[in-house]
Amino acid sequence: MSRTLNVVRLQLINKQTFIWVPLIVLGAAVLMSVLIYAMIPGNEPKYGGGGQAPLWVFFAVGLSAMTLTFPFSQAMSITRREFFVGTMITAILGSVFMGVLFLIGGAIEMLTDGYGINGYVFHLPWLWEAGPLGAFIVYFTLALFFFVVGFTGATIYKSWGPVVVTVVGIGLALVLIGLVFLVTRLEIWDQVWQSVGDLGALGLALWGLIVVAVLSLVSFLAFRRAKP
Repeated sequence: MSRTLNVVRLQLINKQTFIWVPLIVLGAAVLMSVLIYAMIPGNEPKYGGGGQAPLWVFFAVGLSAMTLTFPFSQAMSITRREFFVGTMITAILGSVFMGVLFLIGGAIEMLTDGYGINGYVFHLPWLWEAGPLGAFIVYFTLALFFFVVGFTGATIYKSWGPVVVTVVGIGLALVLIGLVFLVTRLEIWDQVWQSVGDLGALGLALWGLIVVAVLSLVSFLAFRRAKP
């Protein structure tokens, strides 16, 4: 366990990756969103998706956690299992940190009536309909999902190279198109959107955690063939 925790410390040596870059992106997204809200006339509530910007950073963090840190860890005689578990613990801690930041941002928006201009970046009604705990789970899941997607992609690349990564990406795109085609042909879009609405943001986040678990298993299996 101590060696696994050493991996966590190893990942956090470069605090710019896990902390400062997401914070800078988040601050910039909030500032730009508020400036845009201020230019929109009217007093009705204004909502935007700028808050998702730092979540995309976690995709790049997942990539770098594999491509940059893994070769260094092998030089330190850290086993692949220890590296994988330690990296996942680091991802969970980073996702918790991001979830807490989003909760703080939502609280600030409620206390200031949307920065005084009725504009909201974090406190989006659909995401907060299950309360603060539900919102935290949503933001936590999104951050962890992006990290695991980046890490899994990098693991496949390290294991089988760019050709396999390309084939997997095309395959996933074809599956998505096939699902859209099937739903369209069956004319069940109304039922699909109704199901999404019934699940709500919290329900989708819980399903998202299952997807994260599946992707983690895929990356763990591929990780055994990864080349430093």
